[in-house]
Amino acid sequence: MEDEQIPRPAKLVCFELQGQEYAADIHCVRESLPQRPIARVPLTPQWLTGIINLRGDVVALIDLSLFLGMARTKMSTDSRIIIAQCEERRLGLVCDSLRMLRTIDMEQVKSTPATLAPSCAAMLEGVLPLPDGTTVQILNISAIFNSQELTAFRRGA
Repeated sequence: MEDEQIPRPAKLVCFELQGQEYAADIHCVRESLPQRPIARVPLTPQWLTGIINLRGDVVALIDLSLFLGMARTKMSTDSRIIIAQCEERRLGLVCDSLRMLRTIDMEQVKSTPATLAPSCAAMLEGVLPLPDGTTVQILNISAIFNSQELTAFRRGA
């Protein structure tokens, strides 16, 4: 069918990390929450912010900035928790602030620059150049869930 050849627009939930815009496919995002009480968990990696009670379910939170090799997120009234889901697993991603919802043509997405650290590039689907000269880095939520760090942590390594 000809319709299968036409690129479908993608909807992205955009948010800020360390002054940069990041995004995740809306199909991987369940909801966005304002800052709330976080229970710290001892003897866990620095990027594991803690856990929250989300309507009776315990959800682990990661500081996405630390997880991607940047500075720790400074929690403020603008900070948000993005609840991401991959298959039946959920994870809270702590970010600086929520931005807009973007609808894009996936053909506009470029490959990740070769200068990015391989560990960070592996977490990205690509980069969307914007008319103002900035970019939106599009996260691969599945890659985050299946990353070596989270996999090792789940196994207790």
